[in-house]
Amino acid sequence: MHCFDAALAELVSSVELIFHLIDFKHKKLICMPATPPIVFRSEQSSAPNADPTMVTYPGSGSKFQLHYDKLVIAVGAYNQTFNIPGVKEHAHFLKDIKDARAIRTRVLECFEQANQPTITDADRRKLLNFCIVGGGPTGVEFGAELHDFLHSDLSKHYPTLARLAKITLYDVAPVILGSFDTGLQEYATKKFRREGIRILTQHHVERVEAGKMVVTEEGEGKVSPFLCLRLSRISFWPTVNFGLLVWSTGLAPNPLIQAIVEAEKDPKTNRSVLASVTSRSQNKLDGPCMVTRCLITDDNLNVVMKETGAPDPDVWAIGDASLIKGAPLPATAQVANQKAKYVTKKLNDIIKERAHTKPFEFHNAGSLAYVGDWNAVFDRTKAERGPKTKETGRLAWLLWRSAYFTKTLSLRNKILVPMYWFLNWIFGRDLSRF
Repeated sequence: MHCFDAALAELVSSVELIFHLIDFKHKKLICMPATPPIVFRSEQSSAPNADPTMVTYPGSGSKFQLHYDKLVIAVGAYNQTFNIPGVKEHAHFLKDIKDARAIRTRVLECFEQANQPTITDADRRKLLNFCIVGGGPTGVEFGAELHDFLHSDLSKHYPTLARLAKITLYDVAPVILGSFDTGLQEYATKKFRREGIRILTQHHVERVEAGKMVVTEEGEGKVSPFLCLRLSRISFWPTVNFGLLVWSTGLAPNPLIQAIVEAEKDPKTNRSVLASVTSRSQNKLDGPCMVTRCLITDDNLNVVMKETGAPDPDVWAIGDASLIKGAPLPATAQVANQKAKYVTKKLNDIIKERAHTKPFEFHNAGSLAYVGDWNAVFDRTKAERGPKTKETGRLAWLLWRSAYFTKTLSLRNKILVPMYWFLNWIFGRDLSRF
């Protein structure tokens, strides 16, 4: 299985820092060493005149200030849970290498537990029911990779259990791969259904518990104008048992971005989703709520300050933490990569005292998604350069593989990654837990 997300890096190094706050006025960062591992909780200050947006972090380690001349904010984003109860506690996310290893270990655990002779067939089916919430490229690619893993590798070691395994993909949207061309959406849907992967669109997850979740189809759980109660609390909601739940429903704002008060931010309101989530989670209708998502930048990627309305020439924001004013772009690795190259070139020009006034321009190279069994979809219908085409099948898979290969930056990885691909193709994936 592959984990490919360039938006956020995991804190794993002993020399990395945990940043709490950015002071733009005095050009300094408030931070703390990331080692030894720190377990802390956020608390609002109890001082009478304290800023309510200021968050303190009691715990081990000493805070210190780090002054800067130029600052690039690229902290990425967190997983979006929409405040649905139980998601953080009982679901797996697919954001970094740690998550990918945890998911892989859980899949193997499910098969080992289901292989016990004292387990009933009903319990085996519960353990081998793998659910994915989110029909975007990440959820679709994970479902495809999991299907390949089950039927190409695990079926050799657990031939009787592999037939009981089931993969189901849930999404609130009417289709999967919503950003792709309609024809490619239909191709991916038909491909999944031929392979036995269930696709349940327009379904909402109401809550998640240990080993099970409550799901409703669109149209259920509405407010009755006569009874003035939420039908969504009625006990006949279908309960879905699972051995593994992978949650891939988009991005939530980073706490560091939320703590910034001096910079201008983009308030996004999704009335249909936010009102629905708010009402289901709080058992009342609160209407739409404003969610501050990311920092606003100008077309040079400089952060716009709230007080002056002008960009700060010494601060840039890129990736999922930022949004260009008047020109919103999708939160994809492609956008983040191009923004990073732009800011890198600009900083080099500043060091070499060369003029750099050209604004940032995003060039859409197309979208790729793996759909299983050496098949993929490639959408270039929205590309700004080159032919506006779309591809499916093995050719799209070859392009998808090539795109992954280009992301292996070092010469060592450019040699090792294809070698491991070849070894997995010949001998199958390693099933040992590590």
